[in-house]
Amino acid sequence: MLFCTFLCIGIFWCVSAGCGCYRIGSSVEFDWSAVSCVRTLRSLGHHAIVVNCNPETVSTDYDVSDRLYFEDLSLETVLNIWDIEAPAGVIISVGGQTPNTLCSALEKQGVRIVGTSVAAIDCCEDRHKFSRLCDELNIDQPRWKEFTDLRTAKAFCQEVGYPVLVRPSYVLSGAAMRVVTDDEQLDAFLKIAAVVSGESPVVISKFVENAKEVEFDSVACRGEIVNFAISEHVENAGTHSGDATLILPGQKLYVETIRRVKKISQKLARALQVSGPFNIQFICKQNDVKVIECNLRASRTFPFISKAFNVNLIDLATK
Repeated sequence: MLFCTFLCIGIFWCVSAGCGCYRIGSSVEFDWSAVSCVRTLRSLGHHAIVVNCNPETVSTDYDVSDRLYFEDLSLETVLNIWDIEAPAGVIISVGGQTPNTLCSALEKQGVRIVGTSVAAIDCCEDRHKFSRLCDELNIDQPRWKEFTDLRTAKAFCQEVGYPVLVRPSYVLSGAAMRVVTDDEQLDAFLKIAAVVSGESPVVISKFVENAKEVEFDSVACRGEIVNFAISEHVENAGTHSGDATLILPGQKLYVETIRRVKKISQKLARALQVSGPFNIQFICKQNDVKVIECNLRASRTFPFISKAFNVNLIDLATK
């Protein structure tokens, strides 16, 4: 039988990258995705190698993969495993944000990333590139800007009007993110959250009050959507998905809102030529739909949706 080895970070022969250490509000859902990916690879006759460093996860059980590397998810570690195993490719889309950040550096070292292209991932990770793409596709976004000093940040807030959403750079899972309503709160928050400088810019966006946050989780193949689900946050927009309560299917969404969410998602999937799992977050008020961000990887809601619909989205994405 012909077979390939994949590395899934969390896993290789193909190598698949796992989620790394658990944090409050993060990780266990990504372990489900990594394990689902590995099981599908093995069912297709491929060998699967998992790279992960958490003894509490299912992905690090000895009988889940063909080979387990109990190592940290760093560039050096993955490159060493790549040299030793010589797998067919690396899967980074099932372990959350941590393995996603390694893709550019891995590709530069000659590692084959399986699924959506690294260029597309970089486009979505870079706020400026993604914003330009949305402008080209005529997709609406909340007004935002990146700042390196407090004076210009205040000027922007006064221009767009409070409240605004403030997020310092280099944080995961919404850490240090806050909605502020006046100059005094902005001063106090930025002094606590981060030093605003050229090395540590802060992103400020207009916060839409009394709006709904909507998530579009999907699997695509060469830019065409294969399956999807639209879920609605119970809390108003501004609560990070790691802390939010979601309901599926959405109970308070207009038919036109759903239609626009689908249309925008298909536009982005085609433009980015997505092959694999992806997630788009929207902010919706009445039928005004704006894109917050797009993640070209499995999101934390994939296990919930897969179990609710009895359709394993990671299984589809892996195939």
